[in-house]
Amino acid sequence: MGRIISVNTGRARASEAADMGVTGIDKRSVEHAVALRAPGPRDTGLGSGVEGDEICDRRHHGGDDQAVYAYAREDLDGWAAELGRDVRPGQFGENLTTTGVDVNGALIGERWRVGTALLEVSVPRIPCRTFAAAMAEQGWVKRFTQAALPGAYLRVVEPGEVRAGDEVTVVHRPDHDVSIAVAFRAMTLEPELLPRLVDVEALPASVREKAAARA
Repeated sequence: MGRIISVNTGRARASEAADMGVTGIDKRSVEHAVALRAPGPRDTGLGSGVEGDEICDRRHHGGDDQAVYAYAREDLDGWAAELGRDVRPGQFGENLTTTGVDVNGALIGERWRVGTALLEVSVPRIPCRTFAAAMAEQGWVKRFTQAALPGAYLRVVEPGEVRAGDEVTVVHRPDHDVSIAVAFRAMTLEPELLPRLVDVEALPASVREKAAARA
């Protein structure tokens, strides 16, 4: 069974790479329990689904379909070995750093019980120039994309609290085979996979519409 090893939140910090001039991508571990809730629409809602976490660019980030971002400690360790430096929890901008969870193998629409909250796997993270600037690695967006280890955005189906040490229990798996990794590859370097996304109802409507148009 998987568990959460770090819950991470971010405050707005200046960034020349960010479209808004500020970014909350630099997230830091918190020791206390944190409330998770559905933030509402991207442009008019609360932004992040994690209390105390700031979303600065509401045009591209946040909202119900990107309420919480999870990334596996095992994948962070792989990147640390490749980059030759430590990668701390929250450095990829993730709210939940997991262990023992196949985050990229999670199916779109899969549901997790985490703490007292119920979360649903919604869509992969697509790297942007703000992420690249935060990592300060040559060709970062290309490297991240080619690795196809994007981590998962999650919806908050039932609000609750989560803290480091909480178990992650998969309580529902849909009957399709489209994982976070497959969706990411389809949306980036392997458009031949796009037809597989069209009928996955748990994907955001905008993703399904683009997949149908491009397919």
